[in-house]
Amino acid sequence: MYTTTIAGSLPKPSWLAQPEKLWAPWRLEGEELAQGQRDAALVWMSEEEAAGIDIVTNGEQFREHFVHGFLKHVSGIDWERMTTMGIRDNRYDADVPTVTGPVSRQGSVHGEEVAFCRRHTKAGFKFTLPGPMTICDTIADAHYGRRADMAMAFAELLNQEARELEALGVDVIQFDEPAFNVFMRDVNEWGIAALEKAAEGLKCRTAVHICYGYGIQQNLDWKETLGSEWRQYEEIFPAINASRINQVSLECANSRVPMSLIGLLPDKQVMVGAIDVASFEAETPEQVAAVIREAGKYIASEQIMPCTNCGMVPLPRDLAQRKLEALGAGARLASQSN
Repeated sequence: MYTTTIAGSLPKPSWLAQPEKLWAPWRLEGEELAQGQRDAALVWMSEEEAAGIDIVTNGEQFREHFVHGFLKHVSGIDWERMTTMGIRDNRYDADVPTVTGPVSRQGSVHGEEVAFCRRHTKAGFKFTLPGPMTICDTIADAHYGRRADMAMAFAELLNQEARELEALGVDVIQFDEPAFNVFMRDVNEWGIAALEKAAEGLKCRTAVHICYGYGIQQNLDWKETLGSEWRQYEEIFPAINASRINQVSLECANSRVPMSLIGLLPDKQVMVGAIDVASFEAETPEQVAAVIREAGKYIASEQIMPCTNCGMVPLPRDLAQRKLEALGAGARLASQSN
C-alpha cells in the first residue's frame, strides 16, 4: 500500500476567513479566533482521515500566510517598515516587512497548535514550515547584507522550532521552498546548506516541498513562459539527493515536468503530486492511479508517496474534499495493480 499525504494547505472554512482567497484576513478575534482555528483543524484532519490520507496536516488553519505565519513571531523584523520587492525573481511585486536587526524567536511559534492537533489525530502528522531560502525571498533585508547569511540566521530559528515540534510528536516536518526552482544557482551554492541547517539533528522524517506555486494568475502566466518542458529541477535534484532530507515533492498531475526527472532522486522518498491544485475539476481515482503508475517507471514503488501538487487553500472547500477522496482512492487503486 502506498502512504499518502498532502502538500500542506487546505481551504479556510467561511467562518474563519474569506473562502477561495489566498492570505485572507481572519474573520474572528481573540479566543474566538483560536477556537475557530482549532475547529477548522479538526474538520480537515477528520476529512483527510476519512479520505484515506495516511499522513495528515492541519491544513495550515492557524496561519494566514505560509511564510509570515512564522515571521510574525520573530524579533528583528519591522512590520511597520514595509518594502516593495519582486518575489520569485520578480514574478510579482509585494509589500513585505523588513529585517532591521539580528533575528530571534520570541518563543515557540507553533507548539500550541501542534500539541492540540497531535492529541486529536491517530494518523501520522506532518507540519509545514517555510524554508530559509523562501523566507529570504519573501522579506526585505536591511541588516545582513547577503541572502546566504540571512538564510542561515533563519535556518537556526527554524531548527529550534522544528526540534520542539518533533518533541511534541510530529512525524514529518516539511520545509516549503518554492524559491528552489527559481534560484537554482543559489540552491546549489547555499540553499541546500541552509535547508540542512534547518533540519539539523531531527530524528523524524524531513521533507522539502518545491513547487511552481499555487494556481493563481501570476503563477499561471509565469508557467506559460517556461516552454513545453519544465526542467528546472534537473539542476538541483542531484544536490537534493545528496542532502540529508528524506522526502522531496514533485508536481506530476497536468505538469510539464518530465516524470523521468524523479530518476535523479534514487535515494529519496518522492511525494508524487497526483492532484492538480490549479484545476477546478476533481480527479478520478483512475487518473490519480495513472500518475502513480507512471512514476513507478522511474523509481521503486516503495519510494512513491502519492500527494497533491501543492496546497489547496485557494480552492472551493467541497472541491478540495473531493480531490482528497480521489487521492486516497487512486492510491488504493494503484496499490492493487502493483
